[in-house]
Amino acid sequence: MKTDIEIAQEAEMFHIKDVAKNYDISEDDLELYGKYKAKLSNEFCKQAEKNPDGKLVLMTAINPTPAGEGKTTTSIGLADALHKLGKKTLLALREPSLGPCFGIKGGAAGGGYAQVVPMEDLNLHFTGDFHAITSANNLLAAMLDNHIQQGNALNIDTRQIVWKRCLDMNDRVLRNIVVGLGAKADGVVREDHFVITVASEIMAILCLATDMDDLKERLGKIIVAYNYDGEPVTAKDLQAVGAMAALLKDAIKPNLVQTLEHTGAFVHGGPFANIAHGCNSVKATKTAMKLADITITEAGFGADLGAEKFMDIKCRMAGIKPDAIVLVATVRALKYNGGVDKANLAEENLDALKKGICNLEKHIENLQKFGVPVVVTLNSFVTDTEAEYQFIKNFCEERGCEFALSEVWAKGGEGGLELAKKVLKTLDEKESNYKPLYPDEMPLKDKIKTIATEIYGASDVTYTAAANRTLSKLTDLGFGNLPVCIAKTQYSLSDDAKKLGRPTDFTINVRDVYVNAGAGFVVVLTGNVMTMPGLPKVPAANNIDVDSDGKITGLF
Repeated sequence: MKTDIEIAQEAEMFHIKDVAKNYDISEDDLELYGKYKAKLSNEFCKQAEKNPDGKLVLMTAINPTPAGEGKTTTSIGLADALHKLGKKTLLALREPSLGPCFGIKGGAAGGGYAQVVPMEDLNLHFTGDFHAITSANNLLAAMLDNHIQQGNALNIDTRQIVWKRCLDMNDRVLRNIVVGLGAKADGVVREDHFVITVASEIMAILCLATDMDDLKERLGKIIVAYNYDGEPVTAKDLQAVGAMAALLKDAIKPNLVQTLEHTGAFVHGGPFANIAHGCNSVKATKTAMKLADITITEAGFGADLGAEKFMDIKCRMAGIKPDAIVLVATVRALKYNGGVDKANLAEENLDALKKGICNLEKHIENLQKFGVPVVVTLNSFVTDTEAEYQFIKNFCEERGCEFALSEVWAKGGEGGLELAKKVLKTLDEKESNYKPLYPDEMPLKDKIKTIATEIYGASDVTYTAAANRTLSKLTDLGFGNLPVCIAKTQYSLSDDAKKLGRPTDFTINVRDVYVNAGAGFVVVLTGNVMTMPGLPKVPAANNIDVDSDGKITGLF
């Protein structure tokens, strides 16, 4: 089998204007970035709002394991399969972050014969959206420090600065730094921090903003610090909004690319789901729904993170709802949850499967709480056995879910036809009665406990003294009605990455809380999840290269 990058580089791509024609997008509606990438004009997106909505299908997964699940691959393969069945289908996906590309996870353009191309561009600089977000974030940081240096008219308390710089790279040494060292003219000495760009509030804002006016309003609400009276100081107070918006004027426009089988894909925005809200942009999703019969979108990591945030944050703010949910699992991952070592996952082991399937069971239960019909799909591996398939199929159907095998990695859209037919059957026969997990008016602590107990399965929630103080302060400042975005390890339903399967009798530990006032949610940090990841001992960057002809190798 060829590598992902070999398959992508050998693919015949259509000119992006020819892909666009299939969705009634003219060349004049595109802003071209070469032959295979384009942004949609603001005028076109505005015009498309008049169209009726198509169906929306959310792709999510069980908790990720080293065995691999293939959520993005399945999203792409399903879109290609629906396209084969004559349905006008669009993908609405997130842009990859450079951190995982050079770290341990690799890129996020799918895999095998279910990929979005151009794969190298998508995984690297793409259309420059992440660079724009990073620049806007750091401009605000620079203006904040400059204001303090130039007399501090806003009486900013340098011990209560909450705005962090960002970089789209895994770089652990930037988590905690000291700035302003040197001469008096070099600024005020203080502790500072970096987050990875995908955890920046500006990334969340870009992905939730509906247009430039909404973007600017949200940017203005960003809280950068508190003054000596404990009152919030915002980006608007620093007069930074206009310049930040200027940096983001092109980044707010959705990007159009294609799959290997020339299905259209809007790839736009990319917040991580373990430390942010994990969904692509509202603008891309809503535009796709206006242009296609069916839009396939995805939420990051497992359903306990990405899908919960999709339902409780994105859908709530955007006024959208999924008509069906596809939940991805693998036989290998379920056996891993059942205690099998990674080296032995190729062997049939029904006992381990029976033990580990509780993870899938919990995600099914969670998704059904939102009132949306669920289809379970197994991303197949050659080592899977018929007995294992049959056990999982029966298990899912007993819980009211359609079930299908997915072979899209090896066969592309052809390998997703069974899944596509089950999705169409679900859309035709089952009604979505979407509802969020909690109401806006519920107190912040109750929202956190609701997610922890109902979605994660925790018995209780504990708080550090600092987290308790912040929650009280945010409620007093009027942020109590916002949804909560819980930052938690993706590897477990609990906040302990080592607790696999379906853990019980555990406590979620909240160590810190802060408000993303512009994005419109309260961030809750649990366990030891980091907002600036580090590289592994042997990073993927070690194997990436480019030859004398400019051909990239080693990217996956």
